[in-house]
Amino acid sequence: MSTIEIRSLAKKFGTNVVLDGVDLSIEEGTVVSIIGPSGTGKSTLLRCLNLLEQPEQGNVTIGGTEFNLSSIKGKELHELRRYTEMVFQQFNLFKLKTVLENVMEGLIVVKKYSRAEAERTARAQLEKVGLGGWLYHYPAHLSGGQQQRVAIARALAMEPRLLLMDEPTSALDPELVGEVLATIRKAAQDGNTILLVTHEMNFVRQVSNKVIFLEKGKIVEQGTAKQLFENPRSQRLKDFLYKTKALSNLDYVI
Repeated sequence: MSTIEIRSLAKKFGTNVVLDGVDLSIEEGTVVSIIGPSGTGKSTLLRCLNLLEQPEQGNVTIGGTEFNLSSIKGKELHELRRYTEMVFQQFNLFKLKTVLENVMEGLIVVKKYSRAEAERTARAQLEKVGLGGWLYHYPAHLSGGQQQRVAIARALAMEPRLLLMDEPTSALDPELVGEVLATIRKAAQDGNTILLVTHEMNFVRQVSNKVIFLEKGKIVEQGTAKQLFENPRSQRLKDFLYKTKALSNLDYVI
């Protein structure tokens, strides 16, 4: 099994250090979840890995190739982005394209598929997320949960080596969260490599092979979900888990 290696990842905004030399290994075919307080660098970490934000320092090795994230450009940047896909909080669908067209777009523009090949792939992915009957609808006709499932289908259609998910349920009404978590669970069961930022602690416990507790731009603890949730070593993680359990609904049925 291959490993994705992130080394010495550092990012600051002005004088505010957001990521402070993060090292992380991700076994391909596993789910790694990042938890921690708001504003602690979780989303920035994901955004640095596909260069939506450029870090001051850091390397990532993925697909057998090492990329210097602080200086990457041109063909190397294009190659890195072929290895990664991101699912955002706010879906980011093309409003004037149908569900089917949204999933086809990247396949045609980036992967240079023919329209027929792109349509076959898009239809298959949309069937997997339970939206085979919504191909010709526009995003405005869909619930938030359905839109996020389209976004996940679009990302999976690109066959990324690493799927980045940035709080994919945070913009959803509570009753829609379960359907999106079920879709993510299915993607994990299919062997996709996922780096997930979420506040859904019960889901993290169920689906993660590894959990990272990030605070003030540093990894405070990491290990299996069982290790972190049942035997946290640091008082800070203990406090975080206590507050999260007290404030969150942990009873979603997935």
